[in-house]
Amino acid sequence: MTSSQESILSTYETDDSPTSKLIRKSREAPFVPAGLAGLTAIVAYGLYKLKHRGDTKMSVHLIHMRVGAQGFVVGALTCGVLYSMYKEYWGKPKE
Repeated sequence: MTSSQESILSTYETDDSPTSKLIRKSREAPFVPAGLAGLTAIVAYGLYKLKHRGDTKMSVHLIHMRVGAQGFVVGALTCGVLYSMYKEYWGKPKE
């Protein structure tokens, strides 16, 4: 193995804790933590509104909450893909 492959493998072998994996992934894809934070916020808001939903059926409330959370996560993923495409194709300095 080359030295660069050994250094990459050593970093993956030494970083076994979940927090270090989350930090590494958030550096690679910065919109993943934003998607998780948005998902958590929407679920928390939905649970808060569950108490004051009035005469709305429980299933309708849960469907609305699911659609909102999924929409936020898909939006965050789309922004992440667009960001990576920008970095890959347009953000590179011309040689």
